[in-house]
Amino acid sequence: MTARSEPDFVVGQRVRYARERAGMSRPVLGGLVGRSADWVKAVETGRLRTPKLAMLLKIAWALEISDLSQLTGNGHGVSVDMFAGASHPALPEVQTALTEYPLGPTEQPQSLDHLEVRLTQAWQVRHSSPDHRTRLGQLLPALIRDARNTARAASDDRRRHARRLLSGVYQLADFYVAHLPAPELVWLVADRAVTEGQEADDPYVTAGGVWTMVQVLRETGRWDEALHLAHSAIALLAPHLDTAPPDWHGITGALEAEIAYLHARRGRHGEAWAHWERAEHIVHTLEPGYRHLQSSFSRAVLGAHAVTLHVELGRPGEALRAADRVHAQDIPSLPRRSRHLIEVARAHRQRDERHAAWALLHRSERTAPETIRYNGFARDMLLDLNRRPPTGLADDVRDLSHRVGVAG
Repeated sequence: MTARSEPDFVVGQRVRYARERAGMSRPVLGGLVGRSADWVKAVETGRLRTPKLAMLLKIAWALEISDLSQLTGNGHGVSVDMFAGASHPALPEVQTALTEYPLGPTEQPQSLDHLEVRLTQAWQVRHSSPDHRTRLGQLLPALIRDARNTARAASDDRRRHARRLLSGVYQLADFYVAHLPAPELVWLVADRAVTEGQEADDPYVTAGGVWTMVQVLRETGRWDEALHLAHSAIALLAPHLDTAPPDWHGITGALEAEIAYLHARRGRHGEAWAHWERAEHIVHTLEPGYRHLQSSFSRAVLGAHAVTLHVELGRPGEALRAADRVHAQDIPSLPRRSRHLIEVARAHRQRDERHAAWALLHRSERTAPETIRYNGFARDMLLDLNRRPPTGLADDVRDLSHRVGVAG
């Protein structure tokens, strides 16, 4: 018997059947998708409404289901990859580097100065490459192993520096594993980024790890935890800001922007803009060309955040007016620029302006194809555009969908 052979099953029953068939307990499944065992039980028994598509995709990944109809029961095959994007070729090697636990002798520790240069170069690759995920996939396995090995072997007087670098490697790794079918790795790298920063007793590095974790909590619906953690990190930084270098202010601003995004997701207009204004105040205390390397926090990116807040609050007209004040070319990070174009496309979609939405998605794909390929909002818009193509653009929509990996 298969889940699809039971047409009377509701989604919750199908989740339970698939979970039991996989030999997985509720606590394990809940941990993989960022929820509690009680939440899984509530879904399975129908006490909670059917999870949204994003959560169904996480459940499918966790249960190694490739056909989403096994959970939805819609009667025909629906590839998980069509909605979520296929896995990345380098993922198995990155995963191995993250999850292996060498207990015996390891390679010779690296020079901390050399590791720092490698990490800085990897961040630059991440922001400057249209194929940033592929480039990171090439760099990360060796960087993870070398940074971890060096932190283990470092003498007491150098261990804090080594742990700071290791936290930075995990913060970078988050940009690779995010949106891939490996949610457990997203949790792993975020947790390690925070932990290594705490072990280094470095408020700035800890805050960078928290910035990563806040996004993980946000995307799994744990909004109150995300807000508490972000506020705690800002409080941790606050006593040092009078004499701190610019990047301490940069990560503080980035955390304020994340808090604004969290409130916008919950429809809290006043709180969202109050925290955006705090971020705006911070960015204007910094040099006009300042950009925080990890978060891309800058004047241009804060303007892009304003577009996203309006979109999340359901105000597409205001979003497009905010977009008019942002010059995409002023966003140095190609992946972040590509994401901004997707956010502008979302605003046009809310107004059912399909020609404009397609044009922005096309531009996003030309800017950084490995951003749009793994962006759920973009893939969802392309599926909709395939169903209702703009006049005269049906072939163009199909071509773009094919390049992104979305079935029409």
